[in-house]
Amino acid sequence: MSNVETNEGDNKGDNKSITGYGAGGVDAVISVEEVARQAAEIAEVITVEQLDELAGSESFVSINNLRAGYGKMEILHDISLRIGRKQSLCLIGPNGAGKSTILHSIFGFTNIFSGQITIGDGDDKLDVTSLTPNEKLSRAGIAYILQDKSIFPGMTVEENLWMGGFLKDQPAQAKQATEMVFDKYPRLAARRKHQAKVLSGGERRLLEISRALVMNPEVLLVDEPSIGLEPRFIDMVFEILHDLQHNEGKTIIMVEQNAKKGLEFADIGYVLVSGEIAIAGKGDDLLNNPKVGELFLGG
Repeated sequence: MSNVETNEGDNKGDNKSITGYGAGGVDAVISVEEVARQAAEIAEVITVEQLDELAGSESFVSINNLRAGYGKMEILHDISLRIGRKQSLCLIGPNGAGKSTILHSIFGFTNIFSGQITIGDGDDKLDVTSLTPNEKLSRAGIAYILQDKSIFPGMTVEENLWMGGFLKDQPAQAKQATEMVFDKYPRLAARRKHQAKVLSGGERRLLEISRALVMNPEVLLVDEPSIGLEPRFIDMVFEILHDLQHNEGKTIIMVEQNAKKGLEFADIGYVLVSGEIAIAGKGDDLLNNPKVGELFLGG
């Protein structure tokens, strides 16, 4: 393999084990460019009919032939996406593949050149393509849970949650929703008057997720939930997301660099390469796909 970076030191001269992108703790890691090249080689022809089948009887979030990006730069090339109500979808792929750009496009952070995004099922489908992020949250129930460091460190836990309800008609409504969050997560309730900056990494991530719940959204866009967390906190975060999907009926679209953890969690998985869908399938099927395993799951 030509495009490989290897660790130097005591292992010099030993056989180097090649593992998947982003696995960590390895003797040799495939470069991002090499992962993209190999992933492009194993890309399949993905039809909308296949995506519909994965979403079940009817899709709740639909993207049709989306071309989107930043400024005049197109990142997503004719992307379509389907996910059913109360399902979860995990997007994996090398850096620069367009994973977060899909979340940004759904929430209104990109320029959309063509295509359509709809939310809802039956006769209640809403075209959200041109709505602002605030409109998408208030009218369509779409919430974005950003990557790490999106909390307000100088505010208390309680104040951070109040900020999550900034679109409520009355401040009292945000405070009432905050109390419901505290009832659900006693760990946060015990720290309600603490400044957010003193929380542990896992508690900060719980606060970020909880702040999004104040508006009681139906769709959660979750960007890298495990980033920067210790393993015990990663498990906690995925347990919270599992509860939100299976017990509260949230629909979850996730970008996750820890591909194994993301695919174990999700009902559906898409592999993205260069702004296009290279592989799509059930999460379990992608976990057991040797091509996906070699590139993204550590072999």
